[in-house]
Amino acid sequence: MRGFKGFSSCSWAMQQHQEWAGLQSWRSPAAPPNERRRWGDAGPEMVATPLDHAGSFSPPPRSLAEWGALILATPRPLSKSHLTHHAYKLWCSGALPIGVAVAMDSPARPEKPQLVHPRRVPTAKVLGISPSVHMIHNLAHIELNAVDLAWDTVVRFSASGGELDSQFFADFAHVADDESRHFCWCEQRLKELGSSYGDVPAHNLLWKDCQKTSGSVDARLAVIPMVQEARGLDAGPRLVERLKQLGDDRSAKIVEQISQEELAHVAVGVSWFLDVCRRLECDPAARFKGG
Repeated sequence: MRGFKGFSSCSWAMQQHQEWAGLQSWRSPAAPPNERRRWGDAGPEMVATPLDHAGSFSPPPRSLAEWGALILATPRPLSKSHLTHHAYKLWCSGALPIGVAVAMDSPARPEKPQLVHPRRVPTAKVLGISPSVHMIHNLAHIELNAVDLAWDTVVRFSASGGELDSQFFADFAHVADDESRHFCWCEQRLKELGSSYGDVPAHNLLWKDCQKTSGSVDARLAVIPMVQEARGLDAGPRLVERLKQLGDDRSAKIVEQISQEELAHVAVGVSWFLDVCRRLECDPAARFKGG
């Protein structure tokens, strides 16, 4: 078994109580934050991240949880992405404690995209846009939500009273940073295709799942990284193939890279779900199936 592939693979991991082989490398404190936040001609390339108004807060956030709360309250998608990277770099430098902050009911959002019922998200044909724009916009929306979902996990469970160790918060700050980079790639590609994030209506289903799991860390882990992220792993190859069929190899390569990196996020969810179940002295497979 070389990696997790959706529900069946999550169940396999729980039954075997084994970790994905790449998890420790992904977690390594020796690995610097990933600065490859622009998609170049040959793939991801390093670029300086604008700090926007990162230094203008008075007083500035003094902990990882406080940074997470501020980012959740930031409506502009690119500002949210840049601040996420800035906060994660501060955390990696050792400049921040975990701290405690209060989670919002819902994150700040821009005026667009319009949020509709999942079944009412219009097709590319109805909107008169290219299928590539439609698919990359949908992915950008997922990645932006994933940034907020990761930070909400950090902030909401920051008051756990020591029940979760620092690696838990380090992992989900890392996930947030990865997702912010993925959003940057998608937004860049949308611009190249003559569009922008917000141009296509989207749904709010991902955040509703987050709200349903706000009172339980094991439920959060089961639903967000182990279901939502795992679904993304399953859908990734199909999306890559569809984009290739459209002749959009550049978008296909972006999606392929994102899918590869999402593997770590499912692995993190499985690892912490198993850890929490051990502490609760419950069977992980039964807990996962039963919600």
